Amino acid sequence: MLIPFITYLFKIIKFLCEHIDQQSQKIHELEEEINAFKKYSKKPQFDKPADLDFQKLTIDKLPKVVKAETVDYRQLLQEKFQLTGKPIKPIVRHGQNQGPAADSVCPHCGAPQIYLYQNNGAQGQLVCKICGERFIAHKKHSKDIELLCPHCERRIYKIKTRKDFDIYRCPHTDCPYYQKRLSKLSKKERKLFKSEPNRFKMRYIYRQFHLKLADLEQDSDIPTRVNLNNIHSSPQVLGLILTYHVNYGMSAEKTAALMYDVHQVKISGQTIRNYARSVAAYVRPFTDHYPYQLSDQFCGDETYIRVSGKWHYIYFFFDATNKIILSHRVSPHRDTKTAIQAIFDVIRRLDPLPADLNLIVDGNPIYKLAQAFFKENGFPFKISQVIGLTNEDEVSHQYRPLKQIIERLNRTFKGNYKMLGGFNSDAGSIAHVALFTTYFNFLRPHSKLKDKHVPVQIPELKTCADMPQKWLKLLELTEKFLTRPQPA
Repeated sequence: MLIPFITYLFKIIKFLCEHIDQQSQKIHELEEEINAFKKYSKKPQFDKPADLDFQKLTIDKLPKVVKAETVDYRQLLQEKFQLTGKPIKPIVRHGQNQGPAADSVCPHCGAPQIYLYQNNGAQGQLVCKICGERFIAHKKHSKDIELLCPHCERRIYKIKTRKDFDIYRCPHTDCPYYQKRLSKLSKKERKLFKSEPNRFKMRYIYRQFHLKLADLEQDSDIPTRVNLNNIHSSPQVLGLILTYHVNYGMSAEKTAALMYDVHQVKISGQTIRNYARSVAAYVRPFTDHYPYQLSDQFCGDETYIRVSGKWHYIYFFFDATNKIILSHRVSPHRDTKTAIQAIFDVIRRLDPLPADLNLIVDGNPIYKLAQAFFKENGFPFKISQVIGLTNEDEVSHQYRPLKQIIERLNRTFKGNYKMLGGFNSDAGSIAHVALFTTYFNFLRPHSKLKDKHVPVQIPELKTCADMPQKWLKLLELTEKFLTRPQPA
């Protein structure tokens, strides 16, 4: 009896093994199809954050700013001779190397071309043999201030120029900062550092931003084609158009068809787009500068939008508790400047700035750079970055719920925007995002709020019978807001 049972058991095991192999093969094929889909997908592929500790972006202390000393290369030559008994000789060029242009002069000490090295070949950086100054040939240099490393108190030098900032680095190997970083490397990291030093952040780095704080106050205008006071449609028609086009995310053409089929109002899709853009330009100041009652839970993220056949990015910042959109910047780039502008939309509403302000974002390094910008301008706050899809670190585990909240906002926007397909201009995309934000904050009930209230409850809107009337009332409130007396 036992042998037949064992034989039967082996048959079952063999069958299960064969079945598992088949399923594994199918899973492998599906994985290949998914990878191929991702590769050729029209959706933008976001860069993955670095997964090694030493690769993660760090923000260092601000440099010391001192008044630049005025020196003369002839005096330095004399002092060097008196100290060593040997003169500093002009540079001897070899071969066809003629050195920098004949009219090149050191901006720090005035040394002529004969004392100037070409430090990085054709890229244009020169080094003065007499004073050690590093500079770009024929570029205007400031002689008023010098930037000093806060750790060794010696000069730092510009090494790179990015779109939004210049990068300065302390080159001194005996700098305490460098020595401390070096001492913390493990044997494995030291070995890797010798072969691939560029993978490690070892020296003091300072980023000098091109953007000024005053520049952030200026909002770009949304160009319009019609004046709302002179449109041929009645206010009721305008309210219906906004309800269909914004609340329900219908395209301009579908909205036009609905207006004719249901309400017997003949209007073109282009006219609807013109109306929407004008309303967006009109209500955006009201939405962006409304005195919101805020919590202390703020999160931000980027999502994408199609503009003229290319992917642009929306930077949302969100009050996670009160469900209020505080920033909705649209940009063709995932850059530091737009991250700074988006964060500014949050902190300008906080007066005074809370000492424990913490913004929850993803692992994109642009937010760390934005943090450095505001710290330099007197607005310090904390950034907590939720990395990846799994909670592999304590910060990600703690703040994952807030990250999921902002991602839910992204999905809500995409659901609203999906039927539109995209936009033919920057102005069209900015206008739609502004209208969506207005609708989300003032008109859309939120399931996570008490009694499913709208995030911002305005008493005047509660008296309106329907959504078209609410849109019209919102335009009235905007007019009062724009014409109110401005504080001195």
